[in-house]
Amino acid sequence: MAGEPAGPAVIVPLPSEIDITNSAAAWASLRDMLDNRGLVIADMTGTTFCDSSGLRMLVAARDRAASSGSALRIVVTPDSPVARTMSILGLDRMLPIYPSVREALPAHPPAHPDTAHPDPC
Repeated sequence: MAGEPAGPAVIVPLPSEIDITNSAAAWASLRDMLDNRGLVIADMTGTTFCDSSGLRMLVAARDRAASSGSALRIVVTPDSPVARTMSILGLDRMLPIYPSVREALPAHPPAHPDTAHPDPC
């Protein structure tokens, strides 16, 4: 599919709370994966709190992905406190946010009819 990054997706689960005490560690995890020129999915489905240092880290990750040739997709549970904060600040329009890891994964084309398994019935 055009526009899809090459290689397998790497899912990076982020902590349940991201603040000044751990945003540097979260950034290091994302940065290392973004340097590999593939698809990196920042999984925030378990994140219930993210302060300004964590939000800054996500913007930096977006910029790093653009400069390194990687793709970043951020998964945030809709209607969560993190999603509401991002919406209030306008980050939902700046960042590549997806509602689930499944939706953030690359699309796979359907099997070619010649290679599909026939129905035994």
